[in-house]
Amino acid sequence: MTESTSYVEQQIAARIAAARIKVQAAKERRDDLAAARRRGLAYRHARKLRNLADAEQRRLEAERSDDQKEGNVR
Repeated sequence: MTESTSYVEQQIAARIAAARIKVQAAKERRDDLAAARRRGLAYRHARKLRNLADAEQRRLEAERSDDQKEGNVR
């Protein structure tokens, strides 16, 4: 025994399917944005650490330069 669906039932089923697709697309978009945000945070953190290391290196070189000018050798 097969049941036939009315036009209204078909339209309701189509709306439900469209809503599921829309929800899934929104979830995928949120996941994509979250992944991009994590990559961006990791990149910025790595850049900050590189900048700190570069600043420390410049500070040490400046100290050595100052010490050499004063005649102090470390």
